[in-house]
Amino acid sequence: MNNSVWQTIPELIDDAAVRFGEREAMVDDDIRWTFSEFRTEIHVAARALMASGVASGDRVALWAPNICEWAVAALGVHAAGGVVVPINTRFKGREAAYVLENSGAKFLFCVTDFLDTDYVALLQQAEVPETLSEIVVMRGDCPTGTSEYRDFMARATAVNETERAARSAAVNGDDLCHIMFTSGTTGDPKGAMLIHSAVCRSYLSWSQVIGLDRDRYLIINPFFHSFGLNAGILACLMTGSTIIPHPVFDVPSVMERIPEERISMLPGPPAIYQTILNSEDLDQWDMSSLRLAVTGAAAIPVEMIISMRERLGFEKIVTGYGLTESSGIATMCRHDDDPEIIAKTSGRAIDDVEVRIVDPTGQEVPRGEPGEIVVRGYNVMKGYLNDPAKTAETIDAGGWLHTGDIGVMDAEGNIDITDRVKDMFINGGFNAYPAEIENLMMNHPGVGQVAVVGVPDERLGEVGHAFVVPAVGSDRDPEALIAWCRGEMANYKVPRQVEYVDALPLNASGKVLKYRLRERAG
Repeated sequence: MNNSVWQTIPELIDDAAVRFGEREAMVDDDIRWTFSEFRTEIHVAARALMASGVASGDRVALWAPNICEWAVAALGVHAAGGVVVPINTRFKGREAAYVLENSGAKFLFCVTDFLDTDYVALLQQAEVPETLSEIVVMRGDCPTGTSEYRDFMARATAVNETERAARSAAVNGDDLCHIMFTSGTTGDPKGAMLIHSAVCRSYLSWSQVIGLDRDRYLIINPFFHSFGLNAGILACLMTGSTIIPHPVFDVPSVMERIPEERISMLPGPPAIYQTILNSEDLDQWDMSSLRLAVTGAAAIPVEMIISMRERLGFEKIVTGYGLTESSGIATMCRHDDDPEIIAKTSGRAIDDVEVRIVDPTGQEVPRGEPGEIVVRGYNVMKGYLNDPAKTAETIDAGGWLHTGDIGVMDAEGNIDITDRVKDMFINGGFNAYPAEIENLMMNHPGVGQVAVVGVPDERLGEVGHAFVVPAVGSDRDPEALIAWCRGEMANYKVPRQVEYVDALPLNASGKVLKYRLRERAG
């Protein structure tokens, strides 16, 4: 398919309904919608949003797990000309309030009953931003001052389909479709502004590389993440694949759903496949429907790739690399690459995108030498929301996006990511940023100064280790501080160890010497 077929997500929604009409588009509990029915639901949501006062360009946030309503609401926002602002389901109230306020979101879709978490209550404790005019609860009880999803959808009758179609048609390929918040080393999350045409083109390319085609796709990657939204929901619309949302990953439930729904596409971090392969009762499950796997974000043993093919029956296994600022995609292996390449690299640049490894002056380094990975192409974000200075720092005058990741490129252009320029560490597949964690911890009255570093962990890859200089007159109680952190930040950010120190090691200009702390925590 030519990538000029759809310049916008509303065009993609209509085209999918025309091409795949009666094929199954969405499976969630008792819901089994065809592509035609899915489009109808999306358009009802768009009309309801218009009736609720959402105008073209307005920001609408979603804070919920992988459920069919998330997909309907998000695509409804696109069809109404709005901008989707996904919020990490692990965020606590203060973190979500920051995203809502910074994006100027008018509307929030959420749930009140996910993993014993009531997102409305969390937000109310942190103070609801004034810009937010309404909260719609998609599942769970509706607290006072919120609206029920069913009542919200009923508002669609006030707007006719001709008005909705005109609003969708007015969306342009250069318009913003998503503002995806990524945490930064400055501490506060930054909103990467992504546009319709780039996201459509990127994920058509992604779908073609992996050969996604009318698959039954178990989406375990969170919808709030580029992998779940772009490489999940949108890629399914592009290829006639069935969206099967999976809200919480645990191996038994995934293994049950594979034969039950004849799953053919199963994405995820390497740990998922490793856990399935290590399962004692693997032989009791029929895995014969599995065909496609897309993985990455961690080192992969070559033996695992071979086992995935031999024991789980995967025909195609692909690894890749991307970041939110590059629409979630930059490089990919090709499915017919050697297992060694798939296991040990993140592949090479996707079509029409350039990837280089450069030294601190921006000069390309010889192949095999480490340097910073930089990316240039149509997939690079418009910039960071409300932050031109940070945008200029990240995207240079030549249009190169500086990723902050260190990598090595081989003769064929495959990159191996070896380190991070910044101090970010990856905890269980989630990027954790020390400066953000430090800023949150400074809200504790007992914390005078704090520095966080990532230390190796057998199960999670890396975990946070916090060095704390206590505030004058306060107690040194590591367990109490960790417990406080659990209430204030997403679990993957919470330091697993707190070590009290009298002073932090500093350089001449007063910056904390993190390498010294890593050695000490080591």
